[in-house]
Amino acid sequence: MAPAPGLTWQRLRDLRLSELTDAADGWRAASAFAYAARERVDGDMSGKLTTTQDSESARAAVKRLKRLSENYHYVRTETGLIRGALDGLASELSAPQRRLRDALDDAASLGYGVNDNGSVDYPAGGKNELTDDTIPGGSVVGNNGLIGAGNPALYRDANGMYDPALGPDVPVLKSPNPHRAKAQDIADRIAHALQEAREIDERYSSALNELKAAPGLTVDTKTWSDVAKDVEAVGSAAREYLANQVLDKSPAERKEWWDHLDKEQREEYTTSFPDVIGNLDGIPATARDTANRESLPLIIASLEGQTGDGAQDRLAGLKGIQAKLSQESHPPMYLLGIGTQGKGRAIVSYGNPDTSKNVSSYVPGLGTTLDADFADDTVRRAYQTAKGAQKYDPSSASIVWLGYDAPGFKDVMSTTDANNGAPYYNAFMDGLQATNEHENPHITAIGHSYGSLTVGTAARQDGGIPGADDIVLLGSPGTGARTADELNVAKGHVFVGSADNDPVTHLPARKDLLGPVLTGPAERGDDEIWFGRDPASKNFRAIRMESGDGPLPLWLSGQGPTPAHSGYFDAERNPSAADNIARIVAGHSGSITTEAPR
Repeated sequence: MAPAPGLTWQRLRDLRLSELTDAADGWRAASAFAYAARERVDGDMSGKLTTTQDSESARAAVKRLKRLSENYHYVRTETGLIRGALDGLASELSAPQRRLRDALDDAASLGYGVNDNGSVDYPAGGKNELTDDTIPGGSVVGNNGLIGAGNPALYRDANGMYDPALGPDVPVLKSPNPHRAKAQDIADRIAHALQEAREIDERYSSALNELKAAPGLTVDTKTWSDVAKDVEAVGSAAREYLANQVLDKSPAERKEWWDHLDKEQREEYTTSFPDVIGNLDGIPATARDTANRESLPLIIASLEGQTGDGAQDRLAGLKGIQAKLSQESHPPMYLLGIGTQGKGRAIVSYGNPDTSKNVSSYVPGLGTTLDADFADDTVRRAYQTAKGAQKYDPSSASIVWLGYDAPGFKDVMSTTDANNGAPYYNAFMDGLQATNEHENPHITAIGHSYGSLTVGTAARQDGGIPGADDIVLLGSPGTGARTADELNVAKGHVFVGSADNDPVTHLPARKDLLGPVLTGPAERGDDEIWFGRDPASKNFRAIRMESGDGPLPLWLSGQGPTPAHSGYFDAERNPSAADNIARIVAGHSGSITTEAPR
């Protein structure tokens, strides 16, 4: 039987993986050159012209320099992807190559021959009990584990001929020749190694073929959209490589892995796999921010022109975040996560959560998606919290975490989204704890609206929310817990903000759904609301911080349908709640103002 086309065992055996890594080094140098060239164009050339010249010719030159900068940006990104793919290919091929060489060494030590098609010849051995003759040798074909035509060992003898005696339901007789079993083991190992190497080669060949650029170099929206596909292709091809390196690790292990990389290696991972590094819990905030800023224009370009499935909403949200990133802010803004899966993903921090002693992570609720409103109003809440907390301790950072699909009105009565989101929130919080530079950082988990159910669900998992010292529940329809003790923080460290005019905190219990919707818990004679006991009730045993009445709903206040529900973070609309949140986040919960539970 002729050997299969493409990668053969002989080629795999003789492959010099160092040549792949050498090629990767060459692309690394090209990427570094493009990066340095772009920095010179933006800083030394375009930057100086902008600040020192004010004329039509200067503006025209700056415009051309910006195009040149984009060209270098494109070159850097594409060469970085090629570099990452080559490094991943070399790394993944090393394991099957090693197993193949071990099998070939075993064959040589036993005196077995290995044929071009991978079958193994073995010598005569053993005795026929009836005739006392030596049992003749033969040849065996390796089983590579595939089901179907891609496995030459299925139903075929060593010559590739169909043999019904080798069918799956036929009992396998043990050959009295002791060499046959050893030869079969070697042949199977060869076949498995070769099949694995072919699958790896196919994955990376497909990804590298995607990186072919069209003639000329006009870097526009379509170009960046193509680059986004290239990033996805290389990331998909290298998924197993990344899994072995970092994906299948805990946040603490990822942090240790990152710390042991040199500057050049970090640059390689950030450039080659920005979508992975940017969203990986346990990677430091500055690296995630850099990677996500690299990914952001690619994701935006990929959404341009799309009309279905909320694509334009996500596009508006991403552009809103991009606009905020381009502006100077105090505290500075960090983009810790971004993605288009589900209703969109975004994690934004004001202040560096790794260097800050106090860190809060806020989970939004009902109706929150990655859209223009998120980029404006929801992100602003993290900013307001950070600014407020920094008045009490400058070493404070605040995060808004949209790492799950918050429900819309249709699904808000279900716990499904909270159950799905809680493990991801805990993984993120575990990562915060791993990357924070302080020995014992003060971490606050904040849940607003349905987000309080997500936080409560996360807190009720084994061990609670990693690192959380305080939990703040705002406008909560319930957490699924009967008492604050179930949320796995110290007594007196669960705080509830519940404005009296917030209708969400008065949702009826499920059993009372047919009763008056606006009836309060006291009038119903119990403290049950939609997702369990009202966190603001005395039986829940949390600390109810002062939140005031809040504005009346709908047309009565002229501030929207539920202003009391959406105003907890706003120092103008609800100064007592906003100040209390800031004090808790800054580690000064002992100084908050409180009010009586319901």
